Amino acid sequence: MPRPLVLLARALSLRCPNCGGGGMFAAWLRMKPHCPTCGLRTERGEQGYVVGAYMFNIMAAELAWGALFVGAVVLTWPDVPWDPLLWGGGVLMLALPFLFYPFSKTVFLAFDLLFRPAQETES
Repeated sequence: MPRPLVLLARALSLRCPNCGGGGMFAAWLRMKPHCPTCGLRTERGEQGYVVGAYMFNIMAAELAWGALFVGAVVLTWPDVPWDPLLWGGGVLMLALPFLFYPFSKTVFLAFDLLFRPAQETES
């Protein structure tokens, strides 16, 4: 399988994109500072590195919400239930970033590894 797909598959399974090892998270919202298997730092780079993961999180949440909204409108047209869509959309925009958070951290790490492969000195 091509390297980008391997990195993405590992990241989406909440494993280390570099080695495929598990146990990357101490809790749902707290990523360990290093991969327990290969020792890769999970925040590779300068201060503010996590902003990229936050951007991935917000993009994923908004795209998922948009797809669900458009799907609901198309499926219920012409009698669209606007009030449930309004309230459900609000709830989803609060819940989806929380649900996607660990995935956004590992996917951003995979994205970073794609462009800046891990060096021996990083562990």
